[in-house]
Amino acid sequence: MITTTVHSVRVSLLSHHRVVLLKEVDVERYLPVFIGQFDADAIVMSLQHIEPPRPMTHDLLKSSIQQLGATVSHILISELKENTFYGRIVLDVGGRQMELDARPSDAMALAVRCGAPIYVADAVMARASIVPSPELEHVSPEEEERLSAFRDFVNTLDLGETPPGES
Repeated sequence: MITTTVHSVRVSLLSHHRVVLLKEVDVERYLPVFIGQFDADAIVMSLQHIEPPRPMTHDLLKSSIQQLGATVSHILISELKENTFYGRIVLDVGGRQMELDARPSDAMALAVRCGAPIYVADAVMARASIVPSPELEHVSPEEEERLSAFRDFVNTLDLGETPPGES
């Protein structure tokens, strides 16, 4: 299993779907997971520490797990079949582990609420991860100057998202 963190939640400009970028800890490797708008909003709200006036579904699940005396040990993105990710919520129930089948989007929304680690199976990461191109890291000063106008524009966009750890 590979330990990851939620790097960001973004909107795909091609399809307007949301994508969660999971980043491998200590390595520049990412796993893009496309999810629905409501799950994306639930993840972003939790990362930004926004309290809804009434509990959302993932808050209800967290509360139910706690009331039953269990804790969320971790979540696992366990498989990738026919371009669909599969997830597991791993609970600690009285000293034993119990696994629940879950959509990765729901599992991630629960994990960020509980502060639980997010793991990705080695085979899934090997098959679906992306690594930034080293060629993009070395830009000449002339190219940097030409791109600065675009960077300034992009940096002024308010997409309603704050990276984890920032408020």
